[in-house]
Amino acid sequence: MEVLTGIITGIFFGIVLQRGRLCFNSAIRDLRLFKDNYLWKAVMLAIALEIIGFQFMASVGWIALRPKPFAPIGNILGGLIFGFGMVLAGGCASGVTYRSGEGMTTAWMAAIFYGLFATASKHGFLKPIIKWLQGPAYKVDVSSENSVYIKGKIGPTLATIFHMNPWIPAIIVTALLLWYVFGTKTSERGGKGFNWYTTAILVTFVAMFGYWTSYRFGHRPYGLGITGGWASVYSTFNGGELNWEGAEVLGIIIGALIASLAAKEFKLRMPRKASTYAQVALGGIFMGIGAPLAGGCNIGHFLTGVPHLALGSILASVFFVLGNWTMAYWLYGRR
Repeated sequence: MEVLTGIITGIFFGIVLQRGRLCFNSAIRDLRLFKDNYLWKAVMLAIALEIIGFQFMASVGWIALRPKPFAPIGNILGGLIFGFGMVLAGGCASGVTYRSGEGMTTAWMAAIFYGLFATASKHGFLKPIIKWLQGPAYKVDVSSENSVYIKGKIGPTLATIFHMNPWIPAIIVTALLLWYVFGTKTSERGGKGFNWYTTAILVTFVAMFGYWTSYRFGHRPYGLGITGGWASVYSTFNGGELNWEGAEVLGIIIGALIASLAAKEFKLRMPRKASTYAQVALGGIFMGIGAPLAGGCNIGHFLTGVPHLALGSILASVFFVLGNWTMAYWLYGRR
């Protein structure tokens, strides 16, 4: 069931990503360079809905929340490196994964090096360096029988640091995000596929389904992720077993392939300049190092960790954005 539910979750996720054209690199970069908030609003709405969705699921006992640790040095340094990598690779962790299913050869190259260095950072020769660079990681002890969090030591959240009912910050943050999403002007975009709010709603359903299946069948009490999944895929070449997250990554590629074929959008795409492969490979290396150092990628932190209102995920996500904007300006903004 672990592998099966991971693949099913990934297929649904891949279809939504492909039809929604949802890439965090594009969402963040376009906001800065073009003042285009179309994809950014999809991300913000998904986070707002997930905050309530995750809280509800935990309150009724379907899951138990497990916020990531707060490791400020790693969150900041890894966040910046991952943000640089997104721009160089031409896509975030989920972006290069789903675009691999569309036939984009630069995404293949970025994903190959992303997976290689994620594996080296989590399980290989880079692991001691990553651990040293991360610095201290802080957790809090949760032992209440009525808590929505998994019992034991977890990463601090807005609720735990202010010693309040988790619903209070959840409702406040959700209200602020919804005010931004629906109270400000949205950039216009044409084209085929899902619109931004449909994409956000579908992403939320996938995230909730993925959290439940991962919690119940995946021996991994957490929601969607990408980096650990690529490391799991690579570990199978050395006799390791594919876990839920690795199956999810394969499912994303399959789902994107199905969606692109159905929409007649699958095509082997190659860049005009061969040197682009070197750039995206470097981006993949940056992401493969940055995500483990930060404690997660844009899916593990931004899409899954921020809805926990986890301090580490919030901090890492801020530096994903700053790293992205810095590299986007360096490559494109100065022209």
